[in-house]
Amino acid sequence: MNFGKDTPVGFIGLGVMGGGMAHCLLRQGFRLHVSGRRPEALAPFVAAGARAEASPAGLARACKLVILCLSDDAAVEAVLFGAGGLAEGLAAGSCVVDTSTISASSARAFGQRLQAQGVTFLDAPISGGQQGAESGTLNTMVGGPAEALEACKPVLQAFCKTITHVGAVGAGQTVKSCNQVAVAGALLGVADAIALAKSQGVDPAVMRDVLLNGTARSFVLEKHGQRVIAGDYKPGFRASLMRKDLRIALKTAADAGAVLAGAPVAEALLDELVRDGRGELDWAVLGQRVQEKRSA
Repeated sequence: MNFGKDTPVGFIGLGVMGGGMAHCLLRQGFRLHVSGRRPEALAPFVAAGARAEASPAGLARACKLVILCLSDDAAVEAVLFGAGGLAEGLAAGSCVVDTSTISASSARAFGQRLQAQGVTFLDAPISGGQQGAESGTLNTMVGGPAEALEACKPVLQAFCKTITHVGAVGAGQTVKSCNQVAVAGALLGVADAIALAKSQGVDPAVMRDVLLNGTARSFVLEKHGQRVIAGDYKPGFRASLMRKDLRIALKTAADAGAVLAGAPVAEALLDELVRDGRGELDWAVLGQRVQEKRSA
């Protein structure tokens, strides 16, 4: 089966990221059904053409393809298997695409439980931030059956620029953890460079411009480096969520006997920020915390 614009598509999780993704689907003419705990949160999507369902189970009965974009493992499990959850309404042959960032072990467990009732589960975490969600230019790394991904691609392409099949269920979450570990380590390096420049009386903006023309050039230096220098921490991706993602990565590594060097440092700094009341700021505030350490 192929899912397209003639297929009702369900969406649960209409927050900063999910809301942008849902609007992309509506703009491109998909028949979108939505469900959520707060009717007022659904109102903008209904006004744009979506149909509201009273519960996840009701949404599942109306849609053979359901997309999730939720905060954590517990939220995904509750929507899937809680009272009135999707599992109560999903018919055999349906597919659930989970774009949330959760642990690989949870993704595998959810996939096995759904498979028992003939439902396919794809773990498809996303990257690209709020702007990517709104503009439809996200990247997704997908774990699960390749043929199921092919069937879903016409829908995913409404909000994703790049869609990569990375292996079996759980592999998508593993690659997403790798992404978060890599960008956190890069931001630590950028923050250190800014601190070093400041300690020597060098304008960090000039230093950044020089580095952007050499081997240190990176997306993190270009985007987040500018945020740190300007002190602009309006959230695109909150510090509390990056802490959550790094904790997932650290637990995944520990369970496999792997040792990560940079991720524990970044997680500890983010934890300090969250406990200090700055968890709702953009995660680039990690760079500010490094500056504070250097000036202490």
